[in-house]
Parts: sequence; C-alpha cells; structure tokens
Amino acid sequence: MAYYELWLASELIRIVDENTERVEDLIAVSEARYRTGGSQQDVLRAEIEGDRLEDQRIALRRQQEQARADLGALVRQPLHYMPTTVDQLNLDEAKPELDLLVAQAEQRNPMLQGLAAEIARDRAKESLACLQQYPDFQLGLGYSIINDNHDVLSRVANGHDNINFTVGVTLPIWRDKINAGIREAAHQRSSTALRLDAERDRVRGTLRRQVAAADAAIEQLELFRDRLIPRTEQTLQIATADYQGKKADFTDLIATYRELLSLQVQVARAQANLASTLAQIERIAGE
Repeated sequence: MAYYELWLASELIRIVDENTERVEDLIAVSEARYRTGGSQQDVLRAEIEGDRLEDQRIALRRQQEQARADLGALVRQPLHYMPTTVDQLNLDEAKPELDLLVAQAEQRNPMLQGLAAEIARDRAKESLACLQQYPDFQLGLGYSIINDNHDVLSRVANGHDNINFTVGVTLPIWRDKINAGIREAAHQRSSTALRLDAERDRVRGTLRRQVAAADAAIEQLELFRDRLIPRTEQTLQIATADYQGKKADFTDLIATYRELLSLQVQVARAQANLASTLAQIERIAGE
C-alpha cells in the first residue's frame, strides 16, 4: 500500500507535466486571440492556470518524497534509497472472485489458522482432563550397582547388586476438582471455537466489502476511460477551435480544461485505490 502511495504521487506529477503542455497551448491561443482584438484578461487567466499547476507540482513532489521515505522505512533501506514505480499498474485482469477468496482465506488466513491451532490445543487439554477420571498405575524397575569388581562405590560395599520393583496406584477420589478441570477445558475449547466463528465471519464480511469496492472501482475506471475522458478531450478541442474562431468565451475553454484535469486525477486515484484494495484482499486471503 505504501508503494501505491508512491505510485499515485508519481502519476499525479506525470499528469501535471502533461497538462503543463496543454496550458502552454492555451496561453498561445489566448495570446493569438489578444493580438487580433481579444482581451488581455484571457492571457492572464491562462498564465494563472500554469502557476496553479506549478503549485500542485511542488506539493506533489513533497508528497512523493514522503511516500519514498515511508516505503524506504518499511523495507529498511538507507536514507539515500530512492524507490521508483512502474509507469502503469497492471489492473486489466484484477476482478476478484469472492467465493474463491473466501475458500482461500479459510486455508491461509493467519488469524484463522492460529485459532484453529488453539482449538486443537484446547481439545487435547480437554482429553487430558477427562483422563484424570481414571486411576493412574505406576510400575517401576530399579537397578543399583553395589560392586563392579573394579571401582567399588563404597569401600565397605562388597555385596551383590540390587534390583527392585515398585508398583503404585493413584485413585481419582477428588471428583469435584477433576470435574471442574473438565468443565474448564470444555469452556475454553468452546470459547476458542466461538472466537474462530467470529473471526471467520469478520473475514468474510471484510472480503465482501473489499470485493464490492474493487468491482465499483473497476466499473468507474471503465467509465472514465471509455466515455468521460475521450468526450471531454473532444469537447476541449471543439472549445479551443470555437475560441480561436471567436465563437466561444475563454471561460468555457478554461472550464473544460479543468474538468479534463479533474477526470485524469480521478482516474489516477481510482487506480491507486483499486490496487490498494487488491493488496488488502490478498492480505486477508493469506496470499
């Protein structure tokens, strides 16, 4: 996710650079119109748009350096480390499948795996507590060397070696204590099972929300790329031609340019959000 923050800052800088050329064209168009009797105010407004882009570039460079610092700290790199990003995110086949992700999370999610291990541990403890209801039999065999004919353990010991047998029985007469231990172990297992069910429900709900967010982002990107941005670019070309032919006002031209810039920024943010959402999905699914 820190990587995608860096990518977003770099992508927004690229958009600003691209629109800087577009603003330069607007300045040239407004100056040509001014020379033929137009208003100098149009030239100044176009130049102001260029200054606004420069202000955004400064802020984005600061954001880019902050993102680089965060990413460098996460991967434990030195201060001179300068991570870079790809030009385009590969999100063409990013549509996640909810059923597949839920099944994968059941097997790989660390929290679910940890709780399943706890349940196995609690079951073993419960089985051990139940065994306390039965008597314990102890058998023992001992062998003591009295004399090995070479190195006598005692200077006065010269008898035969000793062999002894022991037999013991522990009777489970403390029934209240034993039953309490069994109930405690059973309650512990039941509590862990409930925690597992709650965590499983949370994982499923989170995956469902994240998949819905990813689907919405994919649809939004398709709308921006296939319809809104191409039509806005075409509208800007028409508005520029109309302004050059003195058929439109400079205000309409600036408004169309700003709308195009806003759409491009929205596309970049939607791409970064989609990539971050997919990263969260992968983390929850245990990939």
